[in-house]
Amino acid sequence: MINIEGILDAEAVAEVREIVDTGPWVDGNETSGHQSRLAKRNRQLKQGCDEAARAGRIVLQALGNAPEFIAAALPLKIFPPLFNRYEGGEAFGAHVDNSIRGVAGSDFRIRSDLSCTLFLEPPEAYEGGELVVEDLFGEHSVKLGAGDMVLYSASSVHRVEPVTRGARTACFFWLQSMVRDGGAREHLYRLDRSIRTLSEERGGGDRVVVDLTNLYHNLMRRWADT
Repeated sequence: MINIEGILDAEAVAEVREIVDTGPWVDGNETSGHQSRLAKRNRQLKQGCDEAARAGRIVLQALGNAPEFIAAALPLKIFPPLFNRYEGGEAFGAHVDNSIRGVAGSDFRIRSDLSCTLFLEPPEAYEGGELVVEDLFGEHSVKLGAGDMVLYSASSVHRVEPVTRGARTACFFWLQSMVRDGGAREHLYRLDRSIRTLSEERGGGDRVVVDLTNLYHNLMRRWADT
């Protein structure tokens, strides 16, 4: 799991909220698989509507300008961003995301390697609503600031706790990474962070920086699909 702060600044969050808040909200099971449908109680901005497309473009543009996101996810294809809302006790019980996601009426299809939740509501504005992700080390609870995002493995079991006060509005989507293997992605992300740190300390022309950069790209050639 990787938390990335400031994907959207306050102005962009306000712009996205102004768009989605006036859009058509429907039952969240519009995009659910069979198992998820049994656990899900929320609302969702209607997939494919003009508001979802406009807000989604803002999110995608911000992602393209977020080096930490690019380094962590190594995105090949990103599912068109969706938007959901929980309030009045709504929740999403333990579930697993579908391994393959497609857009109805099109040939767009991805393998869901990573799940992404971009929070659009200040955490003090609602109670509950934590995203809880399970792995071999237990459960990890996430509730971030408006404009901040969490990336986590789409293969994990996860849930959203009931929202007991206020409303939790968020953007969510999946992506297919150029690097399928999660362990390889983690190695590349750690290596990338080390290269950036050393570049700031020594300069990009430093021989160690050059050698590590060469290693990074050779590993990408070995592991990545395009």
